[in-house]
Amino acid sequence: MSPTVKSPNPPASAGEGVVVGEVQLVPAPAAVVGVSLGTAPEVSAPEIPAPQVGAPDGGTAPAPRSGERAGRGSAAAAQPVGQVSFVGAGPGDPGLLTVRATELLAEADVVVLDVHSSAEVVRRYAREDVQLVDAGRGDDGQPLARAARARLVVRGAKGGCRVVRLMDGDPTTFTGIAEELAACRKAGVPFDLVPGVSAVSAVPAYAGVPLTASGTTSLHVVDAGGRSVDWAAHAGSGSTVVLLGSPEDLAAAAAALVAAGRPASTPAALTTHGTTTTQATVATTLDGLAQAARDADAAVPVLAVVGDVVDLREQASWYETKPLFGWRVLVPRTKQQAGGVTTRLAEHGATSDVVPTISVEPPRTPQQMEKAVKGLVTGRYEWIGFTSVNAVRAVREKFTEFGLDARAFSGLKVAAVGGVTAAALREWGIEPDLVPEEEQSATGLLKAWPPYDEVLDPINRVFLPRADIATDTLVAGLQEAGWEVDDVTAYRTVRAAPPAAPVRDAIKSGAFDAVVFTSSSTVRNLVGIAGKPHPSTVVACIGPQTAKTAEEHGLRVDVLAPEPNAEALVDALAAYGAALRQSALDAGEVPQRPSQRRGGARRRAR
Repeated sequence: MSPTVKSPNPPASAGEGVVVGEVQLVPAPAAVVGVSLGTAPEVSAPEIPAPQVGAPDGGTAPAPRSGERAGRGSAAAAQPVGQVSFVGAGPGDPGLLTVRATELLAEADVVVLDVHSSAEVVRRYAREDVQLVDAGRGDDGQPLARAARARLVVRGAKGGCRVVRLMDGDPTTFTGIAEELAACRKAGVPFDLVPGVSAVSAVPAYAGVPLTASGTTSLHVVDAGGRSVDWAAHAGSGSTVVLLGSPEDLAAAAAALVAAGRPASTPAALTTHGTTTTQATVATTLDGLAQAARDADAAVPVLAVVGDVVDLREQASWYETKPLFGWRVLVPRTKQQAGGVTTRLAEHGATSDVVPTISVEPPRTPQQMEKAVKGLVTGRYEWIGFTSVNAVRAVREKFTEFGLDARAFSGLKVAAVGGVTAAALREWGIEPDLVPEEEQSATGLLKAWPPYDEVLDPINRVFLPRADIATDTLVAGLQEAGWEVDDVTAYRTVRAAPPAAPVRDAIKSGAFDAVVFTSSSTVRNLVGIAGKPHPSTVVACIGPQTAKTAEEHGLRVDVLAPEPNAEALVDALAAYGAALRQSALDAGEVPQRPSQRRGGARRRAR
């Protein structure tokens, strides 16, 4: 039996837990802290359910009570020992996770992760029922000793679980893995080790700083917080030094390098939040590195590169110069449909805040939909027209309910409003007969739809599964073309609850750099539940009708997608961002995001 995700209100014995993103971390109990490795399986730890072993009569054998030893031949004695995989989580960007790491996360029953490990990695690759255990602290809020972390790992495996010990960066570089490996070996727990992309190489690469060049004589990686560092050994003028640690440690290390003879004018670069969309790099000199470190976010580890290679950053910078780098973009969509937009935004360097504006619900009365689906099977229709992915999903769910599959579409002509809807049909095994090549909208679909022909079309009826608020344009046009139309409510769109107060404040105050609207309903619903975006916020719309709705609500439309799909919309926004950046550079100014310029002139709706 796989362990389950701890609820937001775990039992008192499990501690309150910490929410990272949307993931609940279960803290280790204070009783674990400070114990020696000893007999690891006996140590109290977060509740990691052990699989129950079948009893001789086919039932479930109970686990031994506390203090009892399992007798020879008992069910508990036969319980298998799980496997522990020590996996590198990489430096922050989920895209840097190795293929083997994704496979192990998908199979894991328990994930024991560091505080800094990306919750996005777990959300993206692990099962929904995986149990997460915070290896960073106990239920008293205090950091766990390395021995206590080792106990957590062994405990999970002794319960028969597949355990992934997710460690920041590469598990073999500046981690406490040695103690945890020793604990597994002593307890007889099998383990393997999956290297990860180390921050030592990844963060400088994302900062545009190669670690070596033609004139580099040596490369040194130094724990800036080390107590016995021979700084003179790292002071050579031809060497590159990578410093890891807290801002305070890096400030002290910079001073120590200068004292050891490294010229104060040596180029240096300091990076915080490396490989994430909040990455920030400051190019300075060794003399200025201490102040740059003091100005950095004290809550996160930082990395600095010292050496002549830093001068190459002007030519090699690629990540922080992305067109939307650092932009915070509001995405008002249903949660199910936001994935493609957010992924594309991340490729251009932006972070996304998805605000659900509608939820998709079944129709209040299912009889009309059921009748239409049965008519589809019995040959009542010549055509079925899908005007959204939600319509495809609604019909597919009804097919599943009736025990039908794609073969029921045999002999039926299928139309799709656009490429995204067509892709949803192809995932179902259905190749649409009609997809408009130009305007991908109800109007475009109507223009491409052939009129009814008494000779060529044996049946003159069309099935349109649509939303309850769909417009009449398509129905009226098909009727004028000679078709009888069954316009059936396949799903309802319900306005979502207002977002949290901080999000509403951010929308109204201009904390968002841009908002992307993918339909007229997202415009209406966002304004209805959260208010109008601030005038400084860049407004991007997927098509003319959506832009018209935005303008009717008093918004100025800055970006219009050349094609009505999410990828084209985000790419158009990226082109707009690139133009803003280049304009600032041409004027000799430092590029600023729209949210940074909100104190200036206000824009008015056209």
